[in-house]
Amino acid sequence: MFTASPSTPPDSAISRREFTLEAVMAILAGCVITITDTACGSSSTTPTPVANAVPPADVAGVIAANHATPHAVTITGAQISAGTAIATMNIQGQSTHNHTLSITAAHLTSLKNKQAISMDSTNDSGHQHTVTFTPV
Repeated sequence: MFTASPSTPPDSAISRREFTLEAVMAILAGCVITITDTACGSSSTTPTPVANAVPPADVAGVIAANHATPHAVTITGAQISAGTAIATMNIQGQSTHNHTLSITAAHLTSLKNKQAISMDSTNDSGHQHTVTFTPV
């Protein structure tokens, strides 16, 4: 049995058009209609992701078993973005002797993806150091 809507006086009939409109509105009240661009005839290719607008920050290395006159090393954000391997990176810093690191393209990709990397330096002056880079 149909009950008149609040806008319809109690003893008056509604037209077929008003009934249909009320019925459709009641049905659509519980539906979510989604329109996608593929429904409108566009291609179904996956959109190209937008490159990260924020370039990577410089990452300072933490050098294990460092000296009073410490070694120091930083991989710059530009080096990380470039992704080109760094065959020889000096870590001498203020120390009286040098050690070097070899940074691979895979290392730089890890840093770009905010993953820490760790590696051993060359063995110079009878010792070596483990260097850890942790991006933030």
